Amino acid sequence: MLDNKYMEIINLPHHVSKKHPQMTIEERAAQFAPFAALTGYDDEIEETGRFTVAKKEINEEVKLILDNKIKEIKNKILFKPRITCTYFIPDPNKNGGKYETYTGIVLKIDEYNKFIIFEDKTKIPILEIVNIEIK
Repeated sequence: MLDNKYMEIINLPHHVSKKHPQMTIEERAAQFAPFAALTGYDDEIEETGRFTVAKKEINEEVKLILDNKIKEIKNKILFKPRITCTYFIPDPNKNGGKYETYTGIVLKIDEYNKFIIFEDKTKIPILEIVNIEIK
């Protein structure tokens, strides 16, 4: 049984706004769709599943070869040598990282901070380099 205070409005027509169009059934349903109760949980799951590789340790022979190539680059710095180097980028969030290869023209070798600096201002840490090809 309805309360008497609603009897006068129960049979009135449904109000339809002249300013705002009616929502579709899908739009109305979306208001009640589930939400992420644990903010950031999906990001944590994705981060955990992200693939990284372990850094390979290079032996003394490879270190010597890399040192000689860096000396060769320093000797050719006025001729703007173009090199390709493969280097390791440590992951800031978990163990491991990834290897990348970069090609560019060397601007300078910063021996104090141990970087190779390219014309486009890219800096590659010398201690992370595993291979250098001088073009």
